[in-house]
Amino acid sequence: MTTFAVDMAFHLPINILDFVFKGMLIGIIVSAPMGPVGVLCVQRTLNKGRWYGFATGLGAACSDIFYAAVTAFGMSFVMDFINNDRNRFYLQLAGGIMLLVFGIYSYRSDPTKNIRKPGQNKGTLFHNGMTAFLVTFSNPLIIFLFMTLYATMAFVITDHPFEMLVGFLSIVAGAMLWWWGLTWLIDKVREKFDDNGIKLINQIIGFFVILGSIIILFGTLTNIYRF
Repeated sequence: MTTFAVDMAFHLPINILDFVFKGMLIGIIVSAPMGPVGVLCVQRTLNKGRWYGFATGLGAACSDIFYAAVTAFGMSFVMDFINNDRNRFYLQLAGGIMLLVFGIYSYRSDPTKNIRKPGQNKGTLFHNGMTAFLVTFSNPLIIFLFMTLYATMAFVITDHPFEMLVGFLSIVAGAMLWWWGLTWLIDKVREKFDDNGIKLINQIIGFFVILGSIIILFGTLTNIYRF
């Protein structure tokens, strides 16, 4: 069985492994910035234990995949517009700029302002996950981040439900990979981890997002790099 499917939107072959990589990258980029849920995950890992932090990340990932599906469904209606080479160029250019702004904002922001003193009651894993879900779900602006990532990576393909299902599962896998790795790291260095550690993680994330957006913009402008 071949691993390729024909992309009717862009008239290019889509490699399933490449599509999986894009989905995982989107999941990591969406999850990585140290927003309220990221800080909450770190706090719970330090104060309650790793599994409570991971349950927090899982709740956030469930909310993210909902918005990922909503965004993809909406963008599928404008694929005729994106299919035009000039329109796609401007859309990818705008997406790269928005990603650059997002990276700069992440690098300069201070996530420790969101830190609150933990309560005495740990609660259940389900409760910790549900609260993270509600915090993430209350911020529909994440749709714009998904739109930016979908545009720059040409992630949405119409009339290919299997490929899109693989893509969504890859987004979940990328998000869970991030939360698993973050809670593992925090659990290992818990004795040395403080507010400066949270700031450092945020700056590293912002740096890589900025670097990636510059690569995308350079490739789009010179026409030597396309997803």
